[in-house]
Amino acid sequence: MVHAPEEVVRDRGTGVVPEERKPGGRWTRVPPGLLALLPLAVFAFAAWTARWVRPGGDDWCFLPVVRDGGLPAMVGKFYLHDNGRIVNAVLVWAYARFGEAGQRWFAPACGVVVLALLWAFVAAVVRAARLRVPRGVPLLVAAMVTALFLFGSPNTYKTFYWPAAAVSHTLPPVFACAAAVPVLRAATRRGKVLALLAVVVTGVALGLLSEETSVVVATALACALLLSGRLFPAARRRFLRVCCGAGIASTAIGVLVLYTSPGSVRRRERKHASTILTADSLLGALRGFGEIMASVLTTWPYVGALAVGLVVGVLVSGPAGRVVPGRNQVLVATAWVCTLLVSGYVCTVITYPVFGKAVVSSTRLWNDYLLLYVLLLVYVGALAGCVVRGGVRGRGRVRSATPVLAAGGVVCAVVCLSLTASLGGLASDITAHAHDWDRQDRAMRARAAAGGEVLPYKRLPLARMTEPFRHGGRAKWPASCIAHYYDVRHITQSHKLP
Repeated sequence: MVHAPEEVVRDRGTGVVPEERKPGGRWTRVPPGLLALLPLAVFAFAAWTARWVRPGGDDWCFLPVVRDGGLPAMVGKFYLHDNGRIVNAVLVWAYARFGEAGQRWFAPACGVVVLALLWAFVAAVVRAARLRVPRGVPLLVAAMVTALFLFGSPNTYKTFYWPAAAVSHTLPPVFACAAAVPVLRAATRRGKVLALLAVVVTGVALGLLSEETSVVVATALACALLLSGRLFPAARRRFLRVCCGAGIASTAIGVLVLYTSPGSVRRRERKHASTILTADSLLGALRGFGEIMASVLTTWPYVGALAVGLVVGVLVSGPAGRVVPGRNQVLVATAWVCTLLVSGYVCTVITYPVFGKAVVSSTRLWNDYLLLYVLLLVYVGALAGCVVRGGVRGRGRVRSATPVLAAGGVVCAVVCLSLTASLGGLASDITAHAHDWDRQDRAMRARAAAGGEVLPYKRLPLARMTEPFRHGGRAKWPASCIAHYYDVRHITQSHKLP
């Protein structure tokens, strides 16, 4: 059937143009749910590998505390001695109470939580923006973002498999996105009250969980508040402004409680945090953040976020037709970039006194703002997809859209294959480490049960995890925690497995 060409008239108020008479044409009948199986398969493979995860690094210190004293001991350790992160202590207790089994199931559970919350977040954004997308698109976006966020890092082990790092730097930014879901979906007075309560509770919790994510959240909300007159619809503007203000205030309260805690005071004294605003520290943080950005921008798998955004942009339509990027969309992208740069640099500034030049190699610290980067790429890709779709007219639209969708799907597939290959090498290392760990664990437990007070321990390094007897045996941490774990006086360095 031949359709007469339709006059294209842009609506200045809505930023959309009329769509074809049959917006569900052949090229829009793409099964995005099937494409989502690619990143979901990557996640399934990574989750299956998690059965070989064993304690290491900070876990040596957490496990015996939870075993001997439970939740009160863990909260006391964090609040009074370590860093003041009360919510962090609760989350550590939630998996450490199961001992070594908790180490193994944490990564799959963490991944499911990340995927579910991001899926809910994307669906809420689509609904709030009154966009129409084929079924399966929110799952596709959430699955691809999850795969890139968890497995695109230079050190996937510390991002996904190591519970101590995931609790502090991987989950917090996802929790922040989850807090936006009830806000975006609130339609009734009761719903708005519950949404505001969720924002306040999440803000305080984030302040007591991660200083870096708190910086990102406060910066993003402040930016949204400044631009609310341009970005928020008039009917919901007051409510959204109240939510932004409540989010900033509650996050600040949580950070204040953390900052004034005995544990945080002790940590600042140990790490010479008074140097945070010195010229050397600020310049060092700037150089470090520049290196981090260079590394992130040249990590090619993140192009998968652009690809999935392109697919979304080609498929999406608004309440009156096809979405056309306008000034507000460009403003959002610009503000997004500014938020990423400002919050990322501030995060580097506050961690620089503790880590020094190692802020560049401690890739887990990037995760607090890395999710913002991945979501930005999806948004930019979606705008590009809208432009591509808007540049086609009449029947040419049928001929031109399919290759674009196919190209986006191919890029997503290539990225997922690359992530799988990287995970395959890591899985081999994790498996070999687990076999050595289990062998040594059995021997150490047997010697401790026989009355041994001093046990030999061979270093089992994996993914730059902290092991005792580094630097020629001079750096012994966490040797004392390992001794506590096996209930002996201390351990000594051994150069061979028992």
